[in-house]
Amino acid sequence: MIICKTSRELDIMREAGRIVALTHQKMKENIQPGITTGKLDKIADEFIRSMDAIPSFKGYNGFRGSICASVNEELVHGLPGDRVLNEGDIISIDIGAKYKGYHGDSAWTYPVGTVDDETLELLKVTEQSLFKGLDEAIPGERLSNISHAIQSCVEPKGFSIVREYVGHGVGQELHEDPQIPHYGPPNKGPRLKPGMVLAVEPMVNAGSRYVKTLSDHWTVVTQDGKMCAHFEHTIAITDEGYEILTKS
Repeated sequence: MIICKTSRELDIMREAGRIVALTHQKMKENIQPGITTGKLDKIADEFIRSMDAIPSFKGYNGFRGSICASVNEELVHGLPGDRVLNEGDIISIDIGAKYKGYHGDSAWTYPVGTVDDETLELLKVTEQSLFKGLDEAIPGERLSNISHAIQSCVEPKGFSIVREYVGHGVGQELHEDPQIPHYGPPNKGPRLKPGMVLAVEPMVNAGSRYVKTLSDHWTVVTQDGKMCAHFEHTIAITDEGYEILTKS
């Protein structure tokens, strides 16, 4: 069941999203060669709690971190720890914050120092695909128009859309209906209505689309070991279009 939020609920979710966005700013300020993913996790945890929120991911289905920190060929659900970031790496950081019972959720992939041109293109195209998808977040239109726009942006550039993981609704639960694939034909699925809150999060591989989960039962990596990227915003459908909630 897709839950449309009230104006009061949306006000709370704007603050949850703002906290997530500010936490991403903290991450961007601290990402540099030599820092560990565990240190980034500690910074994020302390900042989220200082804003009277709690990290959405901490303890979620047993997850041990407050952020997901996925490096290079790691796509999603990377466990923060002792891994040191090096010049030329990229790191995808997924952040959730729960404020007054409602979640905000956003992921971004950051370069560590200077990265090569192919990797920069991967980041650029993945971010572009997110906003191409959001351009289709129009009340009255079908949900899969978002999915189709993302795929149409990514694949002509020679990159691959991951199909095992999808976007989702957000609210009092971190993952709500509907599921949002990042590929597929247009004009399918439910019609978008004001009050729907959606996390749109294309995950894109430089090589093939196939992924696997490591023995830690969390970290998802590309099967071919090539780089991958992940960009995500939480949005609300409005009468006119959409509003990004995960912004400062």
